[in-house]
Amino acid sequence: MTTTVERPRAKVPAAQRTPRRPGRFRKHLWSYLFLVPMVLLFGGFTVWPLMASWWYSFFDWDGVGTPSNWVGFANFAEVLRADAFWRAFWHSLVFSLAAIFVELPLALVLAILLNNSWLRFRNLYRLVLFLPVVATTAVIGIVIAILLDPAGGLVNRILLDTGLVDQPVNFLGSTSTALPTLLSIDVWKGFGITLIYWLAALQTVPKELQEAAEIDGAGFWRALRFVTLPVVMPIAIVILLLVFQRSLNTFDLVRAVTEGGPDYATDVVPTYIYRFAFDPSLQAPRYGFASAAGVVFGLLTLVVTLLQAPFLRRRLDGGRR
Repeated sequence: MTTTVERPRAKVPAAQRTPRRPGRFRKHLWSYLFLVPMVLLFGGFTVWPLMASWWYSFFDWDGVGTPSNWVGFANFAEVLRADAFWRAFWHSLVFSLAAIFVELPLALVLAILLNNSWLRFRNLYRLVLFLPVVATTAVIGIVIAILLDPAGGLVNRILLDTGLVDQPVNFLGSTSTALPTLLSIDVWKGFGITLIYWLAALQTVPKELQEAAEIDGAGFWRALRFVTLPVVMPIAIVILLLVFQRSLNTFDLVRAVTEGGPDYATDVVPTYIYRFAFDPSLQAPRYGFASAAGVVFGLLTLVVTLLQAPFLRRRLDGGRR
């Protein structure tokens, strides 16, 4: 019969012992306390509105008192049947397409140029390109409306004086020109932040790789294709998603410049929701219907984002090879 003798465990010095959770919590108590304001604000202005919009979407509610008229999925059915909602969703998608296929590559080209140390006054150029981002959208809307005014606006005066047009162009008052005009303004205003994204991504490219490419005789374009772009590809996917989400939720610019007009030619989903929830011209606001439209828009945004995942995954895998 074999007897197993247990060896005494070696004592771990007190200095090497892992502190218990209560002790660790007390040690970092001040850190957690500093997080309390952020948690409260996030819960009050993000989590609660998100949950409340789902709840309100099942009621025919005007925003006064407690919602009681339960209608189930009737609001969702009305949203899905509304041609105005789908037209607004298409306009929101067009804003995202313009940001992805115009703003994103153009910002990358300028970021590569401004990332070179030999360029003089490059910090000044960055500042000038970033200024529209920090400018207030309401102020931009007023200035743009004055500049594009068909009755004496600076842009129309220049076009008439140079002979490019025979009569003033109503950029913001015509259904054929209002949306392209807003797209151009949106690309100009968001260009600076996308440029900063790309500049930050280019800073992650190791100088050793660039120097090795120069030693091997690779020119600028070959180094860009085989060194710079593969390295920044993972960050580029994040930039793409950030730009897509920002442009898809364009609201303040449309609200400040055209309010969705003329004839809803520039209406986007956020202004569509705002109109049913807060428009003073409505005798009885439809908060329930507006909440349902917001929920549908959120789900559609999620679907569009997930549809990009396979393509982005293939691009990421190709960039790692």
